[in-house]
Amino acid sequence: MTGNIAGSRRVTPASVEVFVYHEPETRDDGMHAHLAEETVLEDLLERCRSLFGLDVRQAEPIRRGWLHLKWKLDTSSGPFLLKMYNPERLRKHNHTDLLQALSLQNRLQTAGLPCPELLAAGDDMIHTSSGGEKFIVMSFCEGSLVTPGQGSSDQLYDLGRVTGRMHRLLDVYAPSAAGAESVPQFIPPGREERLAYWSDLLRQVQQSGSAESIPFIVRQIETSRMIDLGPLSACERGYAHRDLWADNLLFGADRVGAVLDFDRMKSDYPELDISRALMSLALDENGLDPDRAAAFLEGYRNERHYPRGALVRSLRMSGWMESVWWIRGGPPPDDGPSARFAAEVDWLAVHDRELSDRFGHL
Repeated sequence: MTGNIAGSRRVTPASVEVFVYHEPETRDDGMHAHLAEETVLEDLLERCRSLFGLDVRQAEPIRRGWLHLKWKLDTSSGPFLLKMYNPERLRKHNHTDLLQALSLQNRLQTAGLPCPELLAAGDDMIHTSSGGEKFIVMSFCEGSLVTPGQGSSDQLYDLGRVTGRMHRLLDVYAPSAAGAESVPQFIPPGREERLAYWSDLLRQVQQSGSAESIPFIVRQIETSRMIDLGPLSACERGYAHRDLWADNLLFGADRVGAVLDFDRMKSDYPELDISRALMSLALDENGLDPDRAAAFLEGYRNERHYPRGALVRSLRMSGWMESVWWIRGGPPPDDGPSARFAAEVDWLAVHDRELSDRFGHL
């Protein structure tokens, strides 16, 4: 872990769950693994042919994401994306919640939001191959990923506009979805509970001799002691994407090409999509850029209301929620998404006292 930028229950250091983790895939490149994947793919393609009549001319693997397998399908009907769920990761999803999220995704796409359209067989959007693998098929979206921290003002403006439109549509669609709940996924713990967590983790690290993590944990303790938690209660509840970061956004020049991966969409705090997107795309080695943050919020407010000055509470709520996911007692990551996320929440801890001065006017 480096400091550089390039749930509702009691959480203890031994039981932290990570909800937003996407390391680059690593898998055995040996002949056995290759043949196994080819066999699985043939089974999936056969099911695609029987369900949707897709004439697949080529299937190109996409080596990005965490454990789920993905292929770009070149078909006579155009390009599609095939995503096979990893069984272990799929078991962590509530099946009803996942189906609801995918259904909402299609409603958003129909309403004009730039995102993939899922193919349905009857009412089913999650399909099963003859081998028992669960998968989805969707339209293939063109665009490029933006390096974390390197989003331009124009890209941030358009992302703000798209995010505001997504939230505005969810305000209408989500309450009417079957089984929709208003209880947010994250209930902020109190100060004493969070201090107890960090103190327990610090003791574990000191006893294990893993000194590299100590400064990061100490900064979380210091921030937990002095952070103003009062404004967090004003965070608006509602449906949110809940995974709006660089890896799930495609851009074409200065405009959003597509918002991806709606699997985690549930009731939470829409404004955490705002702070997560800004931390991912507008935080660089110089810190969180107020000008790019202002561009995002201008685009957002053209679609949906967001109180002036609310960015400070949104950033603090993100740090309060995500810090226990990324600041850990084990060996610190040197690179990859987890290192980036850790650096983001560490930056929030280091600069908490300055947030109001820097962003209170936005």
